[in-house]
Amino acid sequence: MRRPLLYLDVDGPLNPYAAKPERRPEGYTTHRMAPEGWLARHPAWERHRLQPLRVWLNPEHGLRLRELSELYDLVWATTWCADANTLIAPVLGLPELPFVDWPGMFDEGPEGTFWKTRHVLAHAAGRPFAWVDDELRDADRAYVADHHPASALLHRIDARHGLRTPDFTTLRAFAHALSGSPDPDPTA
Repeated sequence: MRRPLLYLDVDGPLNPYAAKPERRPEGYTTHRMAPEGWLARHPAWERHRLQPLRVWLNPEHGLRLRELSELYDLVWATTWCADANTLIAPVLGLPELPFVDWPGMFDEGPEGTFWKTRHVLAHAAGRPFAWVDDELRDADRAYVADHHPASALLHRIDARHGLRTPDFTTLRAFAHALSGSPDPDPTA
């Protein structure tokens, strides 16, 4: 049996962008980044005025995600695309990961779903998966349940806080439930 996939969004789960802007969350470090995809969304004449994005990252997330990579195949599911490998992964100590190469971004999804949902399903190609994102809703869960033949966990992350210990516990439990093996450390 192939291992499940773990789809990772950057903004929200790893970068709690909705936290109070004047107060960096505990455990996070501040980085200034200008991802190519973000630059491409601005006309060339406007780029000279763009300030790099403020990104908060928690190095502990890298450790926790490397631990989860024993249970999952990690995949970026973010608008950062390849930039996640060049800008985010080194800060977190992650290896280069595959990423969902979106055929289109920010268009309306079917049946009221988030624009990423149908593309994540296409990428998963019937494999079980977990997905952490701050934009997931009940419509996405219903769509996946109706259109995906394998188990899936769509886990919404609060963009004010990012990934927390209970989120990692949920992801471990889901992977262990899929494999039929008990989680040796359910509090991890």
